[in-house]
Amino acid sequence: MTKIIVIGAGVVGASVAFRLAQAGAEVLVLDANRPGGGTSGISYAWTNAHRKPPYPYHVLNVNGMKLHAGLREELGATPWWHGGGSLEWTEPERWDSFAANIAQLRGWGYAAESITPAEVAELEPDIDLALLGDAPVAFFPDEGWCDPVVYIQAMLSLATRRHGARVVLGARVADLTMQGDRTTGVRLADGAEHGADVVVNCTGRWTNDVVREVGLHLPLAPTPGLLVFTPPVACGLSRVLHTSVVNMRPDGAGRLMLHWDPTDLTVSLDTRPSVDMPQVADLLRRARQVFPGIGPIPAEAVRLGIRPIPGDGLTAVGPVPRVDGYYVAVTHSGVTMSPFLGVCVADEIVRGISRPELADFRPARFFN
Repeated sequence: MTKIIVIGAGVVGASVAFRLAQAGAEVLVLDANRPGGGTSGISYAWTNAHRKPPYPYHVLNVNGMKLHAGLREELGATPWWHGGGSLEWTEPERWDSFAANIAQLRGWGYAAESITPAEVAELEPDIDLALLGDAPVAFFPDEGWCDPVVYIQAMLSLATRRHGARVVLGARVADLTMQGDRTTGVRLADGAEHGADVVVNCTGRWTNDVVREVGLHLPLAPTPGLLVFTPPVACGLSRVLHTSVVNMRPDGAGRLMLHWDPTDLTVSLDTRPSVDMPQVADLLRRARQVFPGIGPIPAEAVRLGIRPIPGDGLTAVGPVPRVDGYYVAVTHSGVTMSPFLGVCVADEIVRGISRPELADFRPARFFN
């Protein structure tokens, strides 16, 4: 039986651990914090393949979306994934690029519909339609959003209870252990060692922190994302909105999660989020433009997520050159892709099946 250590209990690590254990591997998951305690728990978690060129990268995201929906057939109840699609409209100066994006997505076979204001009102009756004006509106019926920590708990529970995996929390990995040019396991910060045939690094933005050898590091370009959470509000929002003034989605129990790309440009990796930030007041004001019925509301919480992005902006999944037995899986859109990446990693490591969908995303491209 192949012994595998998975470092990181976020959405990617949990999915990888589940599929590896399901495939018959002896799996040990190590995390320095708690399940979902990193980027996964601070994510907008919109499952989509929007504006994600090139085409092979788009396909990775589409496959992740399909498997999120498909897990209902495999596992029964999946309370972490919420369908319903998404609605999008934008400002007039971007209408041409908006139309071009819709045309490209349709050309790739992606479900994208142009809908009328009346149809918007049927889907989301609380939206102030005056805000739309003459803007074209697109509906993407296959999209949705995810509760990442609920997903993580489900995957780890399946891995441990059904397939014998073990999870050790508070275990900070300091380095790989090596015998020649082969990985033999990991060493923790407290000096303890765990042996393995393969180590899979799923630590996202911390990918390089668990390996001392600089020659094994990947170039990373993490970016911040500011998320604002409202208290329960009088709004019936049931899907993701990507609008000309703010992006938002439900977040359970009547709460909304707010985000807007231009706001991210005003924060840095070192920003300490606070409900008193002017950006927070601005996002709440923008939310009231879309849903006037929510009235004046404070922020219940504010969080800063740091997206784990490889240096060229694309996924990096596969073995790392120069050393045997060391495999990484780091990507933006990890919530969307995680179900698919878990299947692919298990195929490659346990079953010896090279997945062609990953051909353009190998870490080897960074080690020329």
